[in-house]
Amino acid sequence: MSRQELASYLDTFLNVSAFKDYAPNGLQVEGKSNIHTIVTGVTACQALIDAAIKVNADAILVHHGFFWKNEPDVITGMKYRRIKALMDNDISLYGYHLPLDAHHGVGNNAQLAQQLGIISPRVYEPVAQDLLWHGHLEHPLTVAEFSELLSSVLKRKPLHIGDETKMISTLAWCTGGAQDYIDDAAQMEVDAFISGEVSERTFHAAIEQGLHYFAAGHHATEQFGIQALGEHLAEKFNIEHHFIDIVNPV
Repeated sequence: MSRQELASYLDTFLNVSAFKDYAPNGLQVEGKSNIHTIVTGVTACQALIDAAIKVNADAILVHHGFFWKNEPDVITGMKYRRIKALMDNDISLYGYHLPLDAHHGVGNNAQLAQQLGIISPRVYEPVAQDLLWHGHLEHPLTVAEFSELLSSVLKRKPLHIGDETKMISTLAWCTGGAQDYIDDAAQMEVDAFISGEVSERTFHAAIEQGLHYFAAGHHATEQFGIQALGEHLAEKFNIEHHFIDIVNPV
């Protein structure tokens, strides 16, 4: 397929026009005209670019791309080296941030629910852009049991805040750096809230509102959406797909 055909399909499939975001969604760096092999990964870091070059990728598709608001506009240093590597090897870069978090099929929130076996996952509508989700477990779990489930699925031990004697049945979640949705989760009267990152204030918000909080890793909670999107493209368009996981403990 052509570079522009892929961009147009992804923009429509992920409903990009519905989102207000912190970075451009879509084609960010232009490479060769035709695409036969894509690499997906969470973040467009140098290691991912180098790995894509090794497998002769025509395009890289990521959740965290380039050109974020409030970052320097100049292309120097690290940003220069990354973009130069893409251009020297004629590789296109596509980035989809909030649209990939929210998508009801291949999105990060939907995929995390699937991986954890959450029942009846659905959007919490008072929060804009379909970013906060909620659902329930098939059977209540202890904190230790749920922590073990998260560790098994995400391949990292989560940080838990809350009363370890209370059971967990209902949950809210938003992948990535969404710890400040904890007050919305408390309004929903769920037992636990899962996100990727944690702040100092998160501890007090969880304790004072009687809510379990699990900081499960920004990278870890967002590894499944981009992989599912790549698999979708490979099946639909018969292109080669490689998901490359660049380990990130954050």
